[in-house]
Amino acid sequence: MKKYAMPILMLVVFKTIAITLWLTKGNIFYLFNFSYIGCSIALGMFLFIKEYKYARRIVQLLVGLYMLVYLGLICRENMQIEGFWYYLFTGVFEAATIHYAVAKIFGPLIFGRGWCGYACWTAMVLDFLPYPVPAQPRKKIEWIRYCTFALSLIFVAALFLAHVGNLEKIMFWAFIVGNAAYYAVGILLAYAFKDNRAFCKYICPVTVFLKPMSYFARIRVKCDKEKCVSCGKCRRVCPMDVDVTDNSRNRKNGTECILCMECVRNCPKKAL
Repeated sequence: MKKYAMPILMLVVFKTIAITLWLTKGNIFYLFNFSYIGCSIALGMFLFIKEYKYARRIVQLLVGLYMLVYLGLICRENMQIEGFWYYLFTGVFEAATIHYAVAKIFGPLIFGRGWCGYACWTAMVLDFLPYPVPAQPRKKIEWIRYCTFALSLIFVAALFLAHVGNLEKIMFWAFIVGNAAYYAVGILLAYAFKDNRAFCKYICPVTVFLKPMSYFARIRVKCDKEKCVSCGKCRRVCPMDVDVTDNSRNRKNGTECILCMECVRNCPKKAL
């Protein structure tokens, strides 16, 4: 029963969030929303324990498509970073601000960058490309993510300062255009750098929120030094170039870990 503690814990965490938001906001949607996400993540973790190869992909599709198609396209909510700035400037704790608080600002204190590995609808598509493991050394262009972060803030701030009308409609079209741009750039970078996750490493503005909080994550991949034989297999299969054999908080690319568990699945000595 102990091995099922993690999926049960994640289910409890999301159920607690769901019930709390339902009762405090008076909107039963939150009960459905976070219960669904929690159940999807718990299911994926359960399948991983059962050594099902595509456990994470199932969660990506369940959560990613729900947020992209249902919340984004059908409900017309901008769940991108521009949507977060929009609700923040209007002073409303709804939709994107709640999403960011749970998944990308405070949530990473518990599960690090699990969002990137299991729920991001951009990565959901990019992970189907043919370069799951980087074929080239990591580039020194991470600064671009800070530029895209700043541009998203400037874009929304400019709309408010200019007193532009129909902001909700603009935010919806920003979601459409933004996602199209993300997919196009992500696919181009994946083929150019032979790395499915190049977009995540160099362009994605959301990582500016995720990285600092992930440093303190409670859920982390750790290495049993007594079992480890330093074969290097974990580094070779890691899509984010993380040195998981170092258990310190300062390990190489430690805040880049997306908890994909490829290292755990491929370790020949079960040291992770």
